[in-house]
Amino acid sequence: MNLITREELKEKLDRGDDFKLVCALSEWAYRAKHIPGSLHIDNPKKATEFLEKSDEIVVYCSDVHCPASKYAYHILTSSGYENVRRYAGGIIDWEDAGYPVEGEWAEAGAEAEATR
Repeated sequence: MNLITREELKEKLDRGDDFKLVCALSEWAYRAKHIPGSLHIDNPKKATEFLEKSDEIVVYCSDVHCPASKYAYHILTSSGYENVRRYAGGIIDWEDAGYPVEGEWAEAGAEAEATR
């Protein structure tokens, strides 16, 4: 499995690299919180609608123990997508580093912090 670290992913986003960042969690989880710029793709049929086989793709889910990004990685690579990496730390690792997140819970969390 080809992995990407949190720092590598942050650098790619900061540089504005041309790649697809894919959140493999459920629709509910994606709406709650995701890394800015993420696409929500939680099934293989959606992948073919939004991704080209030549795309550079990074998949992630909630954390290192979550299987969703592992499954997404295997489905994509076995379907002929050649440039796929997995961010194993997921949204929890990203947020723990203090990096920005988007979503309904992200906004609620920011508001709660502001009132403290």
